[in-house]
Amino acid sequence: MTSDLGFTCSCCGEHHAELPLSYSTAAPYVWDPSFADAPDSLLSSDQCVIKAQHYFVKGLVEIPVIGSDEVFSWAVWVSLSRDNFARATDMWDAPGRETEEPYFGWLTTELPIYSPSTINLKTHLHTRPVGLGQRPFIELEPTDHPLAVEQRTGISLDRVREIAEEFLHSAKGDA
Repeated sequence: MTSDLGFTCSCCGEHHAELPLSYSTAAPYVWDPSFADAPDSLLSSDQCVIKAQHYFVKGLVEIPVIGSDEVFSWAVWVSLSRDNFARATDMWDAPGRETEEPYFGWLTTELPIYSPSTINLKTHLHTRPVGLGQRPFIELEPTDHPLAVEQRTGISLDRVREIAEEFLHSAKGDA
C-alpha cells in the first residue's frame, strides 16, 4: 500500500487520489496565536515553549497497518518537564541521542476522532538517530484508550480509510 493509492469515499462517493498515512498538528492544544509575539514563547515545527513555563516537542505516534509494511502516524505534541526539554534540546543535533532514556510526557494534542479525549495521555518520547529526518517516536502508556490499543495492535486499511473520511468530511478533522 502506498499513499498514491486512492480510495472511493463512503461519505461523498467520490474517488480521492490519495489515502493519507499521516496527519499532523501545527501546535500543542494549549497554544494560542497571541503567544506568537511574546518574547517568552516559541513555536517551531519541532518545539514549543509557552510563557517560559510549558515545554513541548513534536513526535510521532506510529501505528502499524495490519497486513502491510506501512505505518500510519499522527504527528502530535508531548509536554515535557523543563529539565527533560532542556536535555532534549541539548541533545537535538548530537550523534548518539537515540541512546538517551525516553522522556516522560503528556500528550497535548486533541485527536477528535477518539473518545475519550487524547489530551493528557501518558507517553514516553524516544529520540531517534540524527540525520534520518525522523521525528521522535511517541510511545503511549499501554492503557485501554482506543489510540493506545491501536498503537499496540495495529489498524486495518479500512480504519485508515475511515480516518481519512473523517478528516475530509468533518469539522473534527483539523489535526
